[in-house]
Amino acid sequence: MKLTRLRTAALAAGLATMMTSTALAADVKATMIIYLDPSVQFFNPVVKGAQDAAAQFGVDLDVQYANNDPVRQNDLIESATASGVDGIAVAISSSDAFDESICAAVKAGIVVIGFNNDDLEGAKGNCRQAYVGMNEFASGYELGNRMIKEFGLKSGDVVFNPREIPEASFAVARGGGIEKAMAEAGIKVETVRAGLDPAEAQNIMAQFLIANPNVKALFGTGSVTSTVGAGAIKDAGVDIPFGGFDLAVEIVNAVESGAMFATMDQQPYLQGYYPIAQIALSKKYGLTPTDIDTGQGAFLDKSRISSVKPLIGSFR
Repeated sequence: MKLTRLRTAALAAGLATMMTSTALAADVKATMIIYLDPSVQFFNPVVKGAQDAAAQFGVDLDVQYANNDPVRQNDLIESATASGVDGIAVAISSSDAFDESICAAVKAGIVVIGFNNDDLEGAKGNCRQAYVGMNEFASGYELGNRMIKEFGLKSGDVVFNPREIPEASFAVARGGGIEKAMAEAGIKVETVRAGLDPAEAQNIMAQFLIANPNVKALFGTGSVTSTVGAGAIKDAGVDIPFGGFDLAVEIVNAVESGAMFATMDQQPYLQGYYPIAQIALSKKYGLTPTDIDTGQGAFLDKSRISSVKPLIGSFR
């Protein structure tokens, strides 16, 4: 089931009271697999959340990075399964690439929880027992509609939605939500592959804006395009509204200054904390893992962005 943000907070409080204030002996083993590499700042709070949960619930945690390589990610899942861990938390960045290895882990009695990225068909498309993360499609749709309303985007307009990894499930889902909102208003969406290197992404985006002066708005799809979007607009010498996803110092600063309209925060700390907590609770007490939507109500514009600024600084 989907938990509301209020119920999510209540769950956090409840879990905390079940454990002592001191770290427990590590009698549960878990592997967390992140599909990118350690240089991607977005995952810093994810890892911090996972480490905090591991300390609180007595989990021996191993964090691994797949470096955007599906073969390596499958190898990591299979290695964790072979080692006999109690649980695996894995970012399911593809709807097809990891089905067999995840199903094999579940059949071996391992608790597998998806986080951050999910199969586009959810539980119907993958054996994972729960998903902790944002409803990507709904968030893209919400951001698109808010931008239409705020800036008077209309039928016949063109907007730009660059995507770091267009085939990744988060890009397909978020971009699909944006496209749905635009299509309903008769607005065309243009997209390009921006990549994961911030400098390269900024240049690609700026060059597109220069070559397409009819673009009326810019949508970042992930942390990279959202981090460099304001810079790309400045480099292109255009004045268009900009909205995106995720949190970084640069994104917070852009929203505060007005260079960026808003960002959709998926609360990555919770995406690290809850999978590890649920693995421990499942193994210790037989509790069934459950889906948690970490992105409900996480629309951050200038009026709300200051509330998260202290959190961002603590995870750099």
